[in-house]
Amino acid sequence: MNQKELQQLVESISMEYFQKPFNHEAVFNKRLRTTGGRYHLKTHHLDFNPAISDELGDEVLIGIIKHELCHYHLHLEGKGHQHKDKAFKDLLKEVGGLRFVPSRKEKQQMTPLWQYRCGQCGIVVGRKRRFNTEKYVCSSCRGSFTLIGKRTA
Repeated sequence: MNQKELQQLVESISMEYFQKPFNHEAVFNKRLRTTGGRYHLKTHHLDFNPAISDELGDEVLIGIIKHELCHYHLHLEGKGHQHKDKAFKDLLKEVGGLRFVPSRKEKQQMTPLWQYRCGQCGIVVGRKRRFNTEKYVCSSCRGSFTLIGKRTA
């Protein structure tokens, strides 16, 4: 999906679900990492994370567009447009927008874990980074650790 298709999609969703036109700019912003979209209060433009459409699909992108359009229309009407406001929550529920973006961590590769076993109590712990087994001890019994190996979790 390119910028022009995104603009048309946002305008059509605005008319279909809100019965109001979207008269500003909607763009993909590659710098967005942890959020699906952003509404700019001063310019009234909308930014969207292009990775959301690629990784999670168009249904999630449409839910995010509805969420940002809730901010947009409520702000222009002078109503409560923040996440905590009742007007925002009610409108979001009415149009079927997403409250939160689904986690993208399941799609990312798993991190390797180093596994250690306590010699005294037998507990197995995993760590992202290796540590010196002579320097650190078990927190529950003060026993010494032995390195089991590396696994993917």
